[in-house]
Amino acid sequence: MNRAQHILKSIFGYDEFRHAQQEIIQELLNGNDALVLMPTGGGKSLCYQIPALVREGTAIVISPLIALMQDQVDALRQLGIKAAFLNSSLNQNDAYNIQQRLINGELDLLYVAPERLQNSAMLALLDRCKLSLFAIDEAHCVSQWGHDFRPDYQQLKLLHQRYPTIPRIALTATADQRTRDEIISQLQLENARVFVNSFDRPNIHYAISEGNNAKQRLWQFIVDNHPQDAGIVYCLSRKKVEETASWLVEQGRIALPYHAGLPQEKRQRNQQRFLRDEGVIIVATIAFGMGIDKPDVRFVAHLNLPKSIEAYYQETGRAGRDGAPANAWMAYGLQDVITLRQFMQDSKADEAHKRMEHHKLESMWGLCELITGRRQSLLTYVDEASPEPCGNCDNCLQPPAKWDGTESAQKALSCIYRTEQRFGVNYIVDILHGKTDERIQRNGHDKISTFGIGKDTLVTEWRSLFRQLIALGYIDIDVERHGALCLTEKCRLILRGEQTLELRKPVKQDKTTTDKKQKTAVRPQDQPLWDALRALRMLLAEQAGVPPYVIFHDVTLQEMVKKRPSTEQDMNRISGVGGQKLARYGKEFLAEINQYPLSELLDNRLSSTVNETLMLYQQGIDIELIAQQRKVKSSTIYTHLADAIEVGLLDVHEVTGLSKAEFNEIVFVIESQEDQEKGRLKPVYDELDGEYDYGVLKCVQAAI
Repeated sequence: MNRAQHILKSIFGYDEFRHAQQEIIQELLNGNDALVLMPTGGGKSLCYQIPALVREGTAIVISPLIALMQDQVDALRQLGIKAAFLNSSLNQNDAYNIQQRLINGELDLLYVAPERLQNSAMLALLDRCKLSLFAIDEAHCVSQWGHDFRPDYQQLKLLHQRYPTIPRIALTATADQRTRDEIISQLQLENARVFVNSFDRPNIHYAISEGNNAKQRLWQFIVDNHPQDAGIVYCLSRKKVEETASWLVEQGRIALPYHAGLPQEKRQRNQQRFLRDEGVIIVATIAFGMGIDKPDVRFVAHLNLPKSIEAYYQETGRAGRDGAPANAWMAYGLQDVITLRQFMQDSKADEAHKRMEHHKLESMWGLCELITGRRQSLLTYVDEASPEPCGNCDNCLQPPAKWDGTESAQKALSCIYRTEQRFGVNYIVDILHGKTDERIQRNGHDKISTFGIGKDTLVTEWRSLFRQLIALGYIDIDVERHGALCLTEKCRLILRGEQTLELRKPVKQDKTTTDKKQKTAVRPQDQPLWDALRALRMLLAEQAGVPPYVIFHDVTLQEMVKKRPSTEQDMNRISGVGGQKLARYGKEFLAEINQYPLSELLDNRLSSTVNETLMLYQQGIDIELIAQQRKVKSSTIYTHLADAIEVGLLDVHEVTGLSKAEFNEIVFVIESQEDQEKGRLKPVYDELDGEYDYGVLKCVQAAI
């Protein structure tokens, strides 16, 4: 294990193992099998990459993602690891050379697709080689109940049968108990030790909202939170993908479509731009995302309801792989449920599979309509207890208002009953609102007792009510009859008045704002260095032909900005800087850091807004002009400067221009205050007859 620890630091640049990495690695080094369930960004890859470097022979990594193998291998080569891939993208000569390197024992890791291992020639090749281990990535693909089922994965049991002494590790980022059991059964991992880490992704903020204008709300979310960040936007249909990508481009962002209907070359090109360029938004169907290693995806947005919680967890998990704050944002509507149910109804799957898919959709729908913490519900779904509210989702940070919806629910249920359970939401809402149109009159529904009894309730509120009644199981949707609403047995207690119903109030949409303060990755005074390091990283990445994050992750650059190393020894202490990268890039990054020295005034722990003022003050700009430039009062600027005075960064006389006598006069008045007035500036201001500005008084108070 000492060698594994050394490799962790010297090659990968990390001081210590995370989660259960050390135990998993030890299990493989002992020659045993392992099943690893670990969240995206949790460090699954190290669990087989380090044993591959310790054990004798070549590790065979099975991955379903041919399009991403090149980047995975490039990232390992940057670390000095001998890695290669064999897939259909290689020409005959390149494939032959890699096979020879494999036979000669010149590779640490070889990536292959699962279908290649059904090829007798490939198996014969492996028979001739010294193998260290098999790593089966994205192992949930083996499950026919999973959302990424790949039949080729079910044939991987032959690895155990053909190579019984070679340890195997199966890894996935999501799997409920049923899927775990199937992975074990299908891959014959009955003797494997199972490692289940927490599926919690505490750095991701979850927000889910219903309502109209989803596209406009998406744009406002991006403008407010991610004006320059990379992100993924998921849509249900190819048409919506194309429309949304074009619309985002019109708004001024680089946005690229990705779906199965695009030519392979265009899909590959768009994926590469997303991985290698910065600030790109990819708009995609579920065809995109599995295996994407880009660590700095700052948001994942859904413009439609995912078909299951597993899919939602997997897709949102592509945000914030680097552990930095990220957002999972979703807009949904009733039509999404109807569309997804129609897909299920029209599929060729057997009835048992359809029932399972229906149950998964209902669980996803229920997650949307929750009035409690999102994260707790997500973790409960994967059999993980989470008793405490997470404090990082919309429901925790802004608890939804609740209301007694019993009477309104009775009106809605009664209206469905009196219209013979033949119509959809829009028609029922029109009746409740008393709308007199030709169809309602033709059906005689303007004469029933529920006609017009809901005029005092807004249409949006009725639609919210129906969504929740469906999610809670009081109403069902008949997709074969164009989304007609049907009563379930569960609704009888509501209709009879034997049960009350607490529902969430619809959330009023925030008005569009354009002057909201943007979040930044670093302090204002560090921004020039941050921009310079990112530019250097991009240049080096282009020269090496790899994505920027393969050079260094954002979190590594942020630590450089924070600690500002001045020697190679200092640089080697930065997390993510291993020996190989230190040798390749250390001098260039140190030289860049050296060009951006930080003044003593700005080397502080004060807030960002205070430092923005200090940066301007340091340039010799007058306080009144700083106030104008920052669009605040001059007293606010004085307050910022007072914070710096209090910690000894500024001299009160230089800031205020007070003579020694004036300063002493103010100090005398402040110190003469009665105990009950201590700390208050108004009595001081009055005592001095308003001769000094409150900001000046604040600065003197800070200096005492």
